[in-house]
Amino acid sequence: MTNIFAETERSSQKLSKQRSFSTNLFSPKLSVYLLAVCVILFTLFQMQALKTPFSPPSPSLSFLEKWEKVVHTSLSLNCSQELRSMIAKLRDSVTFLPLKDLRYSETAMQGHTWFMSSLYDTQEEGEVQYQYFPSEASKGRLLCILGRDKHDGARNSYALAWPEALPENATLFKGLTFVSYNHYDYDNIWHGLSAMMPFVGWHRRMGCVVPTRWVLYHWGELRSNISPWLSNLMEATFGEPLNIELFDGVDGPACFEEAAVMRHNEGGMSRQRRLEVYDLLRCKARMFCNVSLEGRSSDVDEKGAPIIGMTLFMRTGARSFRNESVVIDIFKRECLKVEGCRLRVAYSNNLSFCDQVRLMGSTDILVSPHGAQLTNMFLMDTNSSVMEFFPKGWLKLAGVGQYVYQWIASWAGMRHEGAWRDPNGDACPYPEDDRRCFNIYKGGQIGYNDTYFSKWASDVLKQVKLSKVELQQVSKDATMKEQLKSSGCSCN
Repeated sequence: MTNIFAETERSSQKLSKQRSFSTNLFSPKLSVYLLAVCVILFTLFQMQALKTPFSPPSPSLSFLEKWEKVVHTSLSLNCSQELRSMIAKLRDSVTFLPLKDLRYSETAMQGHTWFMSSLYDTQEEGEVQYQYFPSEASKGRLLCILGRDKHDGARNSYALAWPEALPENATLFKGLTFVSYNHYDYDNIWHGLSAMMPFVGWHRRMGCVVPTRWVLYHWGELRSNISPWLSNLMEATFGEPLNIELFDGVDGPACFEEAAVMRHNEGGMSRQRRLEVYDLLRCKARMFCNVSLEGRSSDVDEKGAPIIGMTLFMRTGARSFRNESVVIDIFKRECLKVEGCRLRVAYSNNLSFCDQVRLMGSTDILVSPHGAQLTNMFLMDTNSSVMEFFPKGWLKLAGVGQYVYQWIASWAGMRHEGAWRDPNGDACPYPEDDRRCFNIYKGGQIGYNDTYFSKWASDVLKQVKLSKVELQQVSKDATMKEQLKSSGCSCN
């Protein structure tokens, strides 16, 4: 009985070793070792062939030569099979993840964000935050996207793949692709421009490189349009109309030969970099619309006084002036008191892009309610002035977003001359600091204060006139004029 158990145990151990050997035979490490051996033997045969001097064939070597050919052919076939096997395994290992990661919905705009959340940005101090593929950070892999859904970003997905092992049914898009993530929207010109800013900064830093296409996402959902104003500005900046990719006719993954991804808007950019980007945008927009690049420092009236352009940039509907004609009369009265002052009244909703560029090019003082139309301020000459107006309730309830045009003024080299906040407005049935009141106040109309508006306008006009006189002396230098013409349009 003991012998039987011993024999059984020996048989079990032998079977276990056979299974272990069989498993190891097909392990990934062994595949790599076999592939390495193939490459080494192939290299040795090639080295031997190069070292052997040519001599007429002899019968005694014919067998060795034939054997070498057989071995060489066998090794080549084995190596090719191993390579194909490894490529297939790399292709099968490509893993797609949701473009919009719902785990980070509470911190959607922070850190790595919820858009392509497994990847981190590249950033140098003061520069835009971006991702670039292929790169050292991606280990040479390309960005691939399965992302045509326009209603649920969690259904769209992304992955990284080696160029030699793209996913099955993948389409390779040649050239440079800009992939934009915007947490707000592309229709509002301020939110749209904020998403475009890092691409313009990157474009400028890379010697004005131009993308082949754009892929636009909002909350991980594919977008097909941007506002006409923004479309024209980007066409002016990049020198050609935007090619917005919609992946029509693409059934499988879209993989990009080169891709730059931006998801933090202008976050991370230093004030100096933002100034440079706004200078470039201003210069390109003026060239696009045939507006002078010299600026208005040399514009004078018939008496030699510097011309001061004051523009009331009006809104209709939400956040418009309740008594518009009265407000116009107040600023007209103050403008008439200053030699060289020219008052214009314009409405943003009935002007083309180039109309707005021309209007801002002739404006030194922009007077306007809070709203997207104020984004145009960067199209004015640097050091121009902005006067902003708010309806009741914004100071307590609107949050930091109410200061966005103060920020733009600083970033674009303008002077924000303060804001007037209407103390009167529609009544709210809740306590005035209740967040629900903002739904009532947000689109409220704006009243006026004759005394305050008159004093405010007078002070700003005096300051602008003094600055124009000083600048007039500086701009007489021909070298300075040439710098004003060309410096903003250059790329590093």
